[in-house]
Amino acid sequence: METPGLPVANLGSRRNEDIALDLLKFVATHAEIAKGAGVGFQQAGSARGDEIANKLLDLYARCLQAVQGQRK
Repeated sequence: METPGLPVANLGSRRNEDIALDLLKFVATHAEIAKGAGVGFQQAGSARGDEIANKLLDLYARCLQAVQGQRK
């Protein structure tokens, strides 16, 4: 029975895309993929914004592929 006003936990009902995004955030944070992309000027040898975006998109695709492989 559902209690009025309380959210219902739907465990296991998250979309693969949402799980892959969480995985991307975790990996990107711990791997420091966006390190060196600061506000203002960029240091010599630091990655440009489009390079970082491409790395993140590639990583997201890999995360999604891994999640889909696990949930079949």
